[in-house]
Amino acid sequence: MTIVGVPAGWPATEEEARAVQDELRGRVVLDEPGPPPGTGRVTGVDVAYDDDLDLVAAAAVVLDAATLDVVAEATAVGRVSFPYVPGLLAFREIPTVRAALDRLPCPPGLVVCDGYGLAHPRRFGLASHLGVLMDLPTVGVAKNPFTFAYDDPGPARGGSAPLLAGAEEVGRALRTRDGVKPVFVSVGHRVSLGNALAHTLALTPRFRLPETTRRADALCRRALREAAQGLAGDGAQDSTTRQAPTS
Repeated sequence: MTIVGVPAGWPATEEEARAVQDELRGRVVLDEPGPPPGTGRVTGVDVAYDDDLDLVAAAAVVLDAATLDVVAEATAVGRVSFPYVPGLLAFREIPTVRAALDRLPCPPGLVVCDGYGLAHPRRFGLASHLGVLMDLPTVGVAKNPFTFAYDDPGPARGGSAPLLAGAEEVGRALRTRDGVKPVFVSVGHRVSLGNALAHTLALTPRFRLPETTRRADALCRRALREAAQGLAGDGAQDSTTRQAPTS
């Protein structure tokens, strides 16, 4: 098993990471609509951690956007590449996520991250960071609103309400199932907010979370279990595996 290492020159301190965010944030593209919903391919990425073994596993699952059938999938396992700092979580995950995406046998198309894009305190969450580094259209679909305010959307599927940082709209709270709590959608890179919402609805025909996220979540957890067992033997079954916090 190959363990993805921390790239040379990767930020090691909060100050270095924030400087990288500041530089890359200026490269986010907000004036492209992105691929039309329901066409081409759409890829979900997600990560899981083993705290005891200092491992992070990433999965990338490519779906046919029209049928939601799986086209391809890939995983990577790496060392955690940055300390836990709220607002800087992308620096813990991106080397391994990029490795998983690079192992796909086909272009990913639109990438849907289990996390945030512009809906981030520094307006540069994982979806934006990954999109800029790989020059891919990206969307963030998160399970919670982070620090932002919103009014409850209408109760029917498709209802949405602005996700606000003061008066600034950084995303949308989107109802994907009737009467079920919303998800929180934000632009990452090279996609409009309207298309991000449409893609999210197209990816949620049955469940609250996008099929991209559901498939990638299951795959990265399985990859982490297998990696932990390979490194630590049977005792790895007692190690702590958790869902990665989103950023």
